[in-house]
Amino acid sequence: MTSANAISRRRLISLASAAAAASCVEPQASGAAGDPFDGKRAGDRRQISNIPLRWCPPGSFRMGAPLTEPGRRNDDVQVDATLTGFWIGESSLTQAQWRSIAGALPGELSAGAGDALPVYNVNHPQAAKFCEDLTARLHASNSIPSGWASRLPTEAQWEYACRAGTTTATSFGDTLSSLQANFRGDHPYNNAPIGPVLGKVSPVGSYPANAWGIVDMHGNVFDWCRDWYHTRYPGGVDPDLSQAQATAQRNGDGSISRSRRGGCWSDEGWACRSGFRLKYEPERAADHIGMRIVVSRL
Repeated sequence: MTSANAISRRRLISLASAAAAASCVEPQASGAAGDPFDGKRAGDRRQISNIPLRWCPPGSFRMGAPLTEPGRRNDDVQVDATLTGFWIGESSLTQAQWRSIAGALPGELSAGAGDALPVYNVNHPQAAKFCEDLTARLHASNSIPSGWASRLPTEAQWEYACRAGTTTATSFGDTLSSLQANFRGDHPYNNAPIGPVLGKVSPVGSYPANAWGIVDMHGNVFDWCRDWYHTRYPGGVDPDLSQAQATAQRNGDGSISRSRRGGCWSDEGWACRSGFRLKYEPERAADHIGMRIVVSRL
């Protein structure tokens, strides 16, 4: 990186932090009374196995995108959701973290290999199985209470964690440059400055965290969610469409898809917005789709 680029990146990080702080709302008091596994405040950090987590406190928020948001798509409808508290991976799962639980990596490393790089080329059943195996190991070691489990996030959990109290198009404000996230910087979002195009995954945490200390929610790799994809997300209290297979949106060939969130290294900036929704057939894997765990009450 040139000196000028380094200065520009530091300035954008500073502006992003200010924007996040300005639009952040006060979270509610934490979780169930007396549960020692709850965090105390938004962004509290806990490590299980070799995976750092961040606390997302109970609260309500509006997910989706307003009609005026540049890049908005028809499925990005705004709905209100209320969530109980949960822990989420500080980053997308890394290749080293995958190997520590599952052994061999799930697919070809066509977009980069390294312990600190996100795992990718993982399909939805493989990602869900990883979470099941991790839960079994954590219960066996008494690392989490019996009433908690590792799972893939719901869309609501993912977006709540991504926004971290913000109401803007991204957790850094209403623009996004590739000095803030790994995506195609020649197509920044909403008139942000043009930035680098890496053309591959980057080590997790290479870009600034949101207000709750969570990294790479915009770009790098998509995170699988556990919901079956529906054209309109329901909102409400702890919405979870992981068992709603019968009502899922049908693809042209009659198949159905799971949800994925966050954008990726090969996307343009508009696809990295907090409220952007996308689907993918669960049996398929790709070099731009990874995973991120949550640890939540059953």
